[in-house]
Amino acid sequence: MKEKMKKSIPFFTLASSFLLSGAIFFLVSCAKKDKAGEKVLHLPVSAKIKGMDPIYTNDRYSVNAVGRVYEGLLSYHYLKRPFVLEPNLALAMPQVQDGGKTYTFKLRPGVLFHDDKCFPGGKGREMVAQDVVYSFKRTIANPKALGWWVIDGKIAGGNDFREKVAKGKATMESPIEGLKALDRYTVQFKLTEPFPQFLYAFAMTFFFVVPHEAVKHYGEEFINHPVGTGPFTLKEFKRTNRIVLHKNPTFRKKLYPSEGTPEDRKEGLLADAGKQLPLVDKLVIHINVESQPRWLSFQAGKLDLLEIPKDNFDTVVTPSRNLSPKMKKKGIKLHITPALDVTYTAFQHKNKLFSNLKLRRAMSLANDPHISNNLFYSSTALVAQSIIPPGIAGFISGFKNQWVGPDVKRAKKLLAEAGYPGGKGLPVITFDTSASTVSRQIGEFFKKRMDLIGIKVQVITNPWPELQKKIQTAQTMIHSLAWGADYPDAHNFLQLLYGPNKAPGSNGSNYNDPEFNQLFESIRTLHDSPERTKLYEKMYKIAADRLPWIYGVHRQSFIMTQGWLKNFKKMEFEQGTEQYLSIDLEKKKQLQAHF
Repeated sequence: MKEKMKKSIPFFTLASSFLLSGAIFFLVSCAKKDKAGEKVLHLPVSAKIKGMDPIYTNDRYSVNAVGRVYEGLLSYHYLKRPFVLEPNLALAMPQVQDGGKTYTFKLRPGVLFHDDKCFPGGKGREMVAQDVVYSFKRTIANPKALGWWVIDGKIAGGNDFREKVAKGKATMESPIEGLKALDRYTVQFKLTEPFPQFLYAFAMTFFFVVPHEAVKHYGEEFINHPVGTGPFTLKEFKRTNRIVLHKNPTFRKKLYPSEGTPEDRKEGLLADAGKQLPLVDKLVIHINVESQPRWLSFQAGKLDLLEIPKDNFDTVVTPSRNLSPKMKKKGIKLHITPALDVTYTAFQHKNKLFSNLKLRRAMSLANDPHISNNLFYSSTALVAQSIIPPGIAGFISGFKNQWVGPDVKRAKKLLAEAGYPGGKGLPVITFDTSASTVSRQIGEFFKKRMDLIGIKVQVITNPWPELQKKIQTAQTMIHSLAWGADYPDAHNFLQLLYGPNKAPGSNGSNYNDPEFNQLFESIRTLHDSPERTKLYEKMYKIAADRLPWIYGVHRQSFIMTQGWLKNFKKMEFEQGTEQYLSIDLEKKKQLQAHF
């Protein structure tokens, strides 16, 4: 998605310094007692949430926040791997006609929006086809909507409608040729050409369904007052420290999945098959950018799951990648899952300085992703050679990028050939990153690597929303990020380098390579095939050789869950997954005696 969808996320999402005041505050905030017999899910978040309007969800944190209260026509089956799309607000998968250019959806009748004062009498009304049309129109019409890149040029009449709205010649009530409500429960999309990835859009938060009444009623404050059809309703939103959501009392009939693998059954993931969702009464989201307060709270049994902080990794995970005996005694479980992601340091290609390929190559060779992997990921990640992660077509197993460091000697030689011997003549290069401690440490490590060849770097830390704004307005020289997949296709990674997706779109580096652009356009109408895979691989090699970014790693997630948390299975596409989780209250009471 234009900015990930899912997702762009900070280069390292967990901070590592221990701030005593933050720890005390966090532990106190977690210490509020849950009501007896109430199933409450306590989850950590490592960055401030910028808001809950679907059209602005281009990062992991806002995506997950939106996914708890809003829904799309499709979603991913919670247990099946590889990932499989299934009907959600749609009654069935769409009827596809006209050679892949027409998609017709039948909607579930009786789906209600949350009760809210924006509706007459405060009672949520039924969601209908016109709501789907309206929600797509918001992304098309709004120049600030971050999901436009997904459907740019794809929906018949969509771009014309967007231009007319910008000129004041159309309104949200104006028709779009390719976007129609055929009746109360039928919506149809007509495309300009076949687009094999189009179905993924219906599971992306950019296009989750919102009611026009709420947008009108709350105005600019709609971002803080979500009104959806989802499994939870918002009760408290303190952007910097706490979000509380309650089980939606009017949620439609939706059951825990009954299909899974034998391994899922063995792990107890099918024990709740057929039960009404959601399975918990309340969600409490604890926001803290520092890792140690989160770690201490998990250790005290106040959080139900936690991605293991870098500084605590070796104390809880053995060299054989098992959980330490101390953790096992507490009933804690370890979940190791490869991520469809890539970390990177992006050059700002609007800056003429970085049109110098030899300079980019020199900086990449001076970097050392292997030591970085050891320092910041406990050597659990795979050093990236290009943009596409393993696990999807287009990744080339065994490929070695000659420009991935460390090779300081070659880096110095290339820097001289670039016209900057020993760094002479170069300005100080600013390196923007997020405000977490580990992100700053990664920046300082990068600075030291550049010092080896005479390049001076200044590390600038930013709150996550501010970093996003700077990237979207091309106000960085280089910046560090990670991208997690919006959908399981290399297209989602390659689009990050497609010229027309320039900022504020997903191409935050503003890279613009005519050959790469042409290849990207040639894959637009291709379905999964050997032909398409070959083109993906060609673009992978171009991205490796021309270095629009300095590549980091493809990560693995190491997540601990408390013994009383039920049904956890790591999802790459996390939005809405909390509805499947449950708490074994009796087991929680027993295990907490060990804390």
